[in-house]
Amino acid sequence: MAVASPSRVTSVPTDALAAGHAPLGRRLRLGRITVDVVLLAVSLLYVLPLLWMVLASVSDTSSFKLTLPSALTLDNFDAILNVGTTFRPMLNSLLLCGFATLVTVAVSILAAYPLSRYRSRLRRPFLYTILFSTGLPITAVMIPVYSMFVQINLIDSMPGTTLFLAASSLPFGIWLMKSFMDGVPMVLEEAARIDGAHTMQVLWRVVLPLMKPGVVVVTIFTFIGMWGNFFVPFILLLSPDKLPASVSVFTFLSAHDQTQYGQLSAFSIIYSLPVVLLYLLLSRKLGGGFALGGAFKG
Repeated sequence: MAVASPSRVTSVPTDALAAGHAPLGRRLRLGRITVDVVLLAVSLLYVLPLLWMVLASVSDTSSFKLTLPSALTLDNFDAILNVGTTFRPMLNSLLLCGFATLVTVAVSILAAYPLSRYRSRLRRPFLYTILFSTGLPITAVMIPVYSMFVQINLIDSMPGTTLFLAASSLPFGIWLMKSFMDGVPMVLEEAARIDGAHTMQVLWRVVLPLMKPGVVVVTIFTFIGMWGNFFVPFILLLSPDKLPASVSVFTFLSAHDQTQYGQLSAFSIIYSLPVVLLYLLLSRKLGGGFALGGAFKG
C-alpha cells in the first residue's frame, strides 16, 4: 500500500519580497514629498504678504513690490502713533469687540445649556435654524438692520453696534458652545443636584470648569471675527471719533498710486497685535482638554 507523500511547502525568497516592497516604499516616499511641497507652497502664500508688511513698515522707500529696504527706519511708526490715527480707533475696536465678545460668550453659554441637556420637540428645528444662521452672509441683512437702527435712533451708537455685533455672532457661538457642552457627562450634574445644587450652580461650578477649553475657543474665534469686521461698523457708525481700526485702515488707501504703504504696513502690524496677544494668553487653556479624568475618582 502506497503512502502519500506530504505536500511541499513552497518558500518565497526574501529577495523577491524585498523587490515587491520596494516600489511601495518609493510610492510612499514620493507621496510624502509631494504633500510636503504642496504644504510649503501654501505656506509661502501666507508668509510672503506678512514678510512684505514687515519690510514695508521699516523701509524708507516702501512700494507695492516686495523689495529689501535700502535703509531701516521707524518713521512710519512715528507717523501713525498718535491719537487720531491709531490710539482712538484701537480703543474703539477694543470696546466694541471686547464687550460684544463678552455678551456673545455669556449668552451662548446660557442658550447652549438647555439645548444640550433638555429634550423638546422644538429643539431640532431651533438647532437647524441656528445652523442656517451661521451661513447667512451679514451683507444680506444690513439693509433692513440699517433701516431698523434709523427708526429706533440707534444709528451712530456704540452700544447699538456692540449689541448687533454680538447678535450676529450668536449662531456660531451657540452651535460651537453646545458641541463642547455635550462632552460633559450628565452623571456629574446628577451628583451635584443630589448634593442640593440648583441649575445655575451646576452650570457655574460643574459644567463650565470642565469645558474651559471650549469657552476659550469660542472667545478667540468670536473676537477674531469681530476684530476684522469692516462692513458692520462702516454702515452703522458715522462719526469719525467712533470708527474702529478695521474701518480707519481704509483711510490709508488712496487712488493713483498715492497709498502710504509704509504707514499702512506699520498700522497693520499694530492692528494685529491684540489678536495675537489674546491667542497667546488663552492658548495655554487649549492644551488641557476636558479635565474629566479626575472627575470620576472616588
